Amino acid sequence: LAYSKRSKKAASNVPPYQNILPLVSNRTAPKRTMRASSILSLLLWSSAISTASAGLFKKKHRRQKAGTKYEPHGEVHVVVNKVGPFNNPTETYRYYSLPFCRTHADESTHKEAYEEERNVALESDEEEEEESASYLRKLEIKGNRIGAERHKQRLGESIVGDRRETSPYELSFKDDIEWRLLCKTTLDKHDLIQLKEAIHNNYFFEMFIEDLPMWGYVGDIEDEDEILGEVEGQSHTYLFPHLHFKLGYNKNQIVSAAVTTERDRRVDITNVNKPTPVQFSYSVEYFEDDLPWRMRMTRYADSRFLPGSFEIHWLSIINSFVLVLLLTAFLTIILMRVLKNDFSRYMEIDDSSMEEEESGWKLIHGDVFRFPQFPVLFCASVGTGVQLTIATLLLLGLALTGMISTTRRGSILAGMVILYCLTTTVGAYISTRLYFQMNGKNWVRCVLFTAGLFPVPTSFVFMWVNTVALFHGSTSALPFSTIFTIGAIFALVALPLTVLGGIVAKNYANHDFNAPTRTTKVAREIPTEVPWYRSRFVQMVVSGFLPFSAIYIELHYIFASMWGHQIYTLFGILLFAFVLLLIVTSFISVALLYFQLAREDHRWWWSTFINSGMTGLFIYAYSFFYYFHRSGMTGMLQSSFYFGYMSIVSFGFFLMLGSCGFHFSLLFVKHIYSRVKCD
Repeated sequence: LAYSKRSKKAASNVPPYQNILPLVSNRTAPKRTMRASSILSLLLWSSAISTASAGLFKKKHRRQKAGTKYEPHGEVHVVVNKVGPFNNPTETYRYYSLPFCRTHADESTHKEAYEEERNVALESDEEEEEESASYLRKLEIKGNRIGAERHKQRLGESIVGDRRETSPYELSFKDDIEWRLLCKTTLDKHDLIQLKEAIHNNYFFEMFIEDLPMWGYVGDIEDEDEILGEVEGQSHTYLFPHLHFKLGYNKNQIVSAAVTTERDRRVDITNVNKPTPVQFSYSVEYFEDDLPWRMRMTRYADSRFLPGSFEIHWLSIINSFVLVLLLTAFLTIILMRVLKNDFSRYMEIDDSSMEEEESGWKLIHGDVFRFPQFPVLFCASVGTGVQLTIATLLLLGLALTGMISTTRRGSILAGMVILYCLTTTVGAYISTRLYFQMNGKNWVRCVLFTAGLFPVPTSFVFMWVNTVALFHGSTSALPFSTIFTIGAIFALVALPLTVLGGIVAKNYANHDFNAPTRTTKVAREIPTEVPWYRSRFVQMVVSGFLPFSAIYIELHYIFASMWGHQIYTLFGILLFAFVLLLIVTSFISVALLYFQLAREDHRWWWSTFINSGMTGLFIYAYSFFYYFHRSGMTGMLQSSFYFGYMSIVSFGFFLMLGSCGFHFSLLFVKHIYSRVKCD
């Protein structure tokens, strides 16, 4: 604002915007107008950048590392995380988006409230007075803990929407607290409406002690009509202002944590027009627990899967395995017998057979190795599918061996991001090598397609769901620091490794396709009259449905873990189911390929890839069934996240299974045409 030639005294007496606006409106001074507009824009940008920087670089509290060995009466920190509707696990908000206490009551306020709570009056006997005074002296309130200050987080925690913050709760190791006042407040109309709406939406909260999650409900509703909802004078909305912490310790470490709400201390907030005084309080109970510290997370898994459902889970997997085994054996026997008859028929060399016209799959030996259309897209799809398959197998293997913690928040997602970036070399190598084997020339385009085939659709879906989350003010929206970290990992790790894989394939890979037969210059005409059960649509349905039936049971548990509050720990079964899925998809694709070649259709490249990947489409169709019939999810935010990210997961399965089916089909085609004599 110092550009003006007016005196500083005059400028100080006039608001800054009044110095600029007349210049902007003065048509006789275009240069001064441009200068004023530029300076105004610079000020606005500086303000925006400073505001973003203040939020981004604001000092955060050091993370409370789990596994602390406490001294007697040592400080125990309660970390609050988020709140949200129980049925919409992705729709979460900051814990302090609701009017909870951010500071602790002082000593005098607590003493007054404690005396009221204990009904200690002057007429009480001396023993009760001495007991109360001794209790207050033993647990003095420091008042040095402030709430709503951000904690440092891991990458995975930010990805899953955690926003950990400090809380004013004052806990100390092995010190039971019968009752302690957190704060006294009077909820106005705005606060009451906010809390009442949260309770009617079945909001829950999440806290942590030593990285042990604790859950509880914000409030409860009584006598609500199932159809009409809240009925005036009949139903009541209650807030739970008291929390009871129950902590288990093994020697000098906390190994279990739980929080409960007490219905006896609830507060009626049905009438939002009347300011309501509320006392937020808490109590603490310690007990000795023989659970080892390293096994502290097992109880969460045990509480999620009851023994009965666990047995049903195993029985379902065994049932699927037997069905897949029978199906695979049946297809193998039938296919081997048919191929044996074909080989014996094609290998007979006599005059009568030479005079007869060839038929069946041998007839198209000059076209079966004719390369497909859109080779760049095809090779990129195959390479990306192989990369995702290897990354998934590595992730499941690391989770099974314990190298990736399956109970740590967001570790699976963070591990998948890292593994995807590290395996981009494999995807680029496979796609570039296949592209050169197809006599491709523009290998750089193939590398670029491989680099962006999966991340680009994921980025579009992410931008949409993140925008919706930002609009709703949800913690599911990734912060700028997390987006910057993932972008930096992709730019500095994934892209260079992708280029490296393409260069290695160009210089060192075998560029010979090694087809057992020669390809003719003119493509053979494909028969158009085929039975309906051999049509392309029927093949796609069969090739997608049969592998999907092998993982249907396991899919329910995975969905309940991904889009619910269950903790999935059966990664051994999951790895087994995934390998089973790959095997079934490969056998089905080979069987359908044989029938396609038998009807003299040589366009098998894309059809095999699409047929094998159709299970991904069935998974996406199942996501609709799960959303409407197996979950209580509602709302724009939850629906955007659910269907958006499920489309990415289904697309990933499409690429993985398509590449797996294609490689097995390629081996099958090369094998059968190398066994017969062709002119």
